[in-house]
Amino acid sequence: MTAPASTKVRGETILSVNNLVKHFPITQGVLFKKKVGAVKAVDGVSFELRRGETLGVVGESGCGKSTLARLLMRLETPTAGRATLEGKDLFRASGAELRRLRRNMQMVMQDPYTSLNPRMTVGDIIGEPFDIHPDAAPKGSKRRRVQELLDVVGLNPEHVNRYPHQFSGGQRQRVGIARALALRPEIIVCDEPVSALDVSIQAQVINLLEQLQDEFGLSYIFIAHDLSVVRHISDRVAVMYLGKIVETGTEQEIYERATHPYTQALLSAVPVPDPEARATRSIIRLTGDVPSPADPPSGCRFRTRCWKAQDICATREPHAVLRAADPHPSACHFAEVRPAA
Repeated sequence: MTAPASTKVRGETILSVNNLVKHFPITQGVLFKKKVGAVKAVDGVSFELRRGETLGVVGESGCGKSTLARLLMRLETPTAGRATLEGKDLFRASGAELRRLRRNMQMVMQDPYTSLNPRMTVGDIIGEPFDIHPDAAPKGSKRRRVQELLDVVGLNPEHVNRYPHQFSGGQRQRVGIARALALRPEIIVCDEPVSALDVSIQAQVINLLEQLQDEFGLSYIFIAHDLSVVRHISDRVAVMYLGKIVETGTEQEIYERATHPYTQALLSAVPVPDPEARATRSIIRLTGDVPSPADPPSGCRFRTRCWKAQDICATREPHAVLRAADPHPSACHFAEVRPAA
């Protein structure tokens, strides 16, 4: 399988998301259901993805990362907002146009044990996209293309007739990656693709994703809660908290010059293998529980756990702003670089 020739410019915006919202209704009653509230899973998310880059999306469980991924794949319908893929409105597209857009953006699921149909061979699993889009593989070449994809992801092409249960977890995730590559997309949404794997296998899968990105010019949206994994693979990082992006920057800006208190708290919790560095390290311990997305705090959503919170934080919602001293967006009234420990 060879990378298609392309005259497209690396670094240009390929996906633009503006004020994306997804609220799940909360209802009461059995026969006559009445809406009594809403879970604000994604609540005003905006970002851009550039061609050939990896955008890491990081945050605690329940912050809306996976819902964001499902919205972009049109597996969920947004409550509000807009997303454009190469200038086409992703949420207004239908019919043939939607099929074309979906073909250009594929997904690698979180759990390799449940994302593959156990009753299908890996050949059928990887070849299914060619059944949906027959023009993606010349007539009579489906099996050959499937074997090429298996080879690309580091699996034996002769295992095309095996079933998922005959592979390890890491090998199954490679099958999922091969399936995502079948239609030669430009964007792959990776929803915590290594969280269910052993650490050594995680490194192999991450290295494979980086190799494929270089070979095929892919753009990734890489969702994870492991900050170390995100740092290794990402060009830029977006930090999510309770349905909102609170800070965005390059890998270096986020990991070395984080300004939002939540980002700083996450980074302080990353394990450090060096005993001497660990002994002199300042750890931020957050108090209280994560608020419910059905009833988020007024103003800044992080204020109930933030050591910098003041009266303004309860009445005025902070928006991502650029500061002259540290020009990357951070949604905090009192954002500043935390002094090194």
